[in-house]
Amino acid sequence: MPWIFLLIAGLLEIIWASAMKYSNGFTKPWPTGVMIVAMIASFWLLALAMRQLPLGTAYMVWTGIGAVGSFVVGVVFLAEPVTALRMAAAGMIVAGIVTMKMAS
Repeated sequence: MPWIFLLIAGLLEIIWASAMKYSNGFTKPWPTGVMIVAMIASFWLLALAMRQLPLGTAYMVWTGIGAVGSFVVGVVFLAEPVTALRMAAAGMIVAGIVTMKMAS
């Protein structure tokens, strides 16, 4: 169950980071509200996962899901550039997440 909590927390991190972008510096109420709710839920689920998972593993996986997911959102929805270096960086983050999961 802690891995499911962690996965959902990571997905919520993508949502709150994306909503933060769309909030235009907290000037738009709906994206700002979505960001706040998703952030609270994400932190809560991360805390639940950390009851059973090591701190380093849980935090690294959570931030990795958020980082790679936000990168994908930026590319798909915000027309951010896809370069070989950016893809390599995202790939290394995924490799780190997989390695950390295998080590736990």
